[in-house]
Amino acid sequence: MSSSSSSSSSNELILTSSPDGPIMVYDTVSRTAVTRFSSSRSPSRGLTIVGRRLLAASHVSSDTGAGSINIYNWHGSGVFRNFPVPEPVAPLIATSDGTFLFGGGISGSVVSLSSSSGDVIRSIGVHASPVSSLHLSDDGSLLISGSEDGTIAIVPTFKIVVGGSLEEEEEEDGENLILNKWKAHSDSVTALKSVMNTLVSCSSDCTCKFWNLGDCGVLMRTVAFPCCISGVALGSTETAFYAGGADGFVYNGSMKVVGEACEVRKWARVHGGSIVSLCLVNEERSLVSAAEDGSVWMWDVEKGEVIMVFGDELITISDMIVMKGNGGGFGDGKGNNNVRVGEGSGSFTSSRLCDEQMLRTLNKITELEETKDVVLQDKKKAIDMLESVIEMYERLLELILKEVTKAIEEEEGENDDGEDKEDKDEKDGKDEKDEEEQGKGDKKEE
Repeated sequence: MSSSSSSSSSNELILTSSPDGPIMVYDTVSRTAVTRFSSSRSPSRGLTIVGRRLLAASHVSSDTGAGSINIYNWHGSGVFRNFPVPEPVAPLIATSDGTFLFGGGISGSVVSLSSSSGDVIRSIGVHASPVSSLHLSDDGSLLISGSEDGTIAIVPTFKIVVGGSLEEEEEEDGENLILNKWKAHSDSVTALKSVMNTLVSCSSDCTCKFWNLGDCGVLMRTVAFPCCISGVALGSTETAFYAGGADGFVYNGSMKVVGEACEVRKWARVHGGSIVSLCLVNEERSLVSAAEDGSVWMWDVEKGEVIMVFGDELITISDMIVMKGNGGGFGDGKGNNNVRVGEGSGSFTSSRLCDEQMLRTLNKITELEETKDVVLQDKKKAIDMLESVIEMYERLLELILKEVTKAIEEEEGENDDGEDKEDKDEKDGKDEKDEEEQGKGDKKEE
């Protein structure tokens, strides 16, 4: 890949995972694969970027069925590290600074890990069925999970990245850590995305639902489709949303709708399989769709037309993400000079890094840099987490205040009713007494 090609693509890379094939990497200009990574059997939603330098993929062993997380860096096609997990995990997501990883387990638990050491920090039971989707709010303060039973749960991030003693974790019920949990769909939650204060959940029940995150999951709108929806992308300005259907079509609608009506248009060209993921690229002028049949297309969002088809290897796809270079590591312009696609394996190699010993040394340097980054980010992380905690408790206080106010109003209403009843009883008693005395007087006169 030439430096000019890298520049023109704004360092955006498209990565696709597979349950039985390699992780493929494309840039947004060239239709051929830039590189590939091997040795991961990754289930749905099992691909995520870790910080600036690393890639993580959920992995399920074909021999034992055991789960783990494979970590890759840009300097080789094989697994850089492997982190064992207590149970197989499917959906995977990392904090924006790459410090923590979260995985959704088949038991309904969410596990948190340190991305530098691979140590499991905490595993908490959130759902009664396997976790099918994970998402982090814009500020990273809330971890949102969806399950195969249609429930959605919101957990403050700080509660699952701070480990306690084994005794404390055994005594602590996962439900106590959950900020909010509700039955959102009648079938599996397939995707979660948020922008600003709006959360969108997609489901196998053929709906996308729009929730108010600021009001702890109040339903704002439901959009029905003719098929299961497995992928969704949202415009950053809360204007447009794009949904990928099991019928292979991309659907486009507006997020800002008056009332319940929502006009959704179906783009003409259709994939040969169910769409698993959608991502906006090129400053949201283009949309990339990936389907189970291995097809990856780029669309012009204004025209709803395919403008590029990626790759010629139709490998089953389980997930797709887009990575944007940010000036320091994995996939960005720096460090990619004199890079060419490796012969045979298709992995990245470099004229200056062709020596195997040099590659090992570079990996060691990468490890040291990552450790240093973790140490330097501790203070920033603590401050960010404190701010998130304060914001979360402000929301809780508002909700508590609403409930207390409501309870006081109800109690005052009951008291008013009670006083009215007492006054009525007292008046009725007085009237009866007067009538009795009047009757006695009349009898005496007789």
